[in-house]
Amino acid sequence: MSPRRPTMHAQTVKPADEVVAAAPPQRRAPNARARRPWLSKRWAPYLFISPFFIVFAVFGLFPLLFSIYLSFHRWDPAEGLAAMRFVAFENYLYVLQDDDWFHKSIYNTLWLSIVSGLPQHLVALPLAFFFHHALGRWRNAIVGVYFLPFITSTVAISLVFSSLFSRDFGVVNATLTSLNQVPLIGWLFPDTNIDWGQPGYTKWMIAFVVWWRYVGWNAVLYLSAMQTIPRDLYEASTIDGAKPWQQFRWITLPLLRPMIFFAVTLTIIGNLQLFEEPFILTGGTGGIGQAGKTAAMHMYGTAFVDGDFGTASAIAWLLFLLIGAATWANNRLLGKRD
Repeated sequence: MSPRRPTMHAQTVKPADEVVAAAPPQRRAPNARARRPWLSKRWAPYLFISPFFIVFAVFGLFPLLFSIYLSFHRWDPAEGLAAMRFVAFENYLYVLQDDDWFHKSIYNTLWLSIVSGLPQHLVALPLAFFFHHALGRWRNAIVGVYFLPFITSTVAISLVFSSLFSRDFGVVNATLTSLNQVPLIGWLFPDTNIDWGQPGYTKWMIAFVVWWRYVGWNAVLYLSAMQTIPRDLYEASTIDGAKPWQQFRWITLPLLRPMIFFAVTLTIIGNLQLFEEPFILTGGTGGIGQAGKTAAMHMYGTAFVDGDFGTASAIAWLLFLLIGAATWANNRLLGKRD
């Protein structure tokens, strides 16, 4: 008798895990991070800071590199970029050898830098020392008044001083001529109005305005540094019988050396780039005989008045080298020493 054929229900059933294993794997839908890898944690920080670098590259780095490239070319902007002509160092040689107005502007710039810059610190240092030791609760208010010219618009300041230095109706001339009537010291002052637009007076007028604007700024810098000096040093020196000027000479000045270096560096960089004050006080012309024209004014006139952007770029980089050399000399003189 043959064996009985098993029915459908009697067939062997495979285990569940084998059935699952035999099923084809299902593909997962990629998430948003997998589709866009720039959203990952690795790239997120760079994404957030990228606006700064984009703006810097467009408005900072590109103009800087383009000005270097332009300084080796002759170019008329009205004719487009195709009109640029490579001239190598011809622009630099012309500025250094044949441009008499550049030589005059460099002399004026150096003169203004020294005459307006040196008195800033000679006045700001003792002034800050006086603020630190002599003033009480009114110190912040008075310091704020001295700091006010620095945050005031340069254009507004220059326009006001243009009126003050007016030959016929200016307050400065009225004050000087009235002092001429004072006994004993009257001979030091003029008896007639001064024409401040004359070459012999133009630079003095500009230097005074620059000095007036920045002396308060330097005083605030020195005052902030003095407030970090321990008061125990002054108290100990007072017990030893030191006078205020001796404290200033042997305690304040040595400990202010880093701040003096910083403040003088800012003065060098700023004064060698003077533009707004002399431009407005001289009406944009530099005055009679270009007595008040600075290197920055000459660079501006060469580019936007004469239309010679290649030479103007060369002037800009020569001025940069001058500022770098002056800063290096200041570093050797006042920089940190071991």
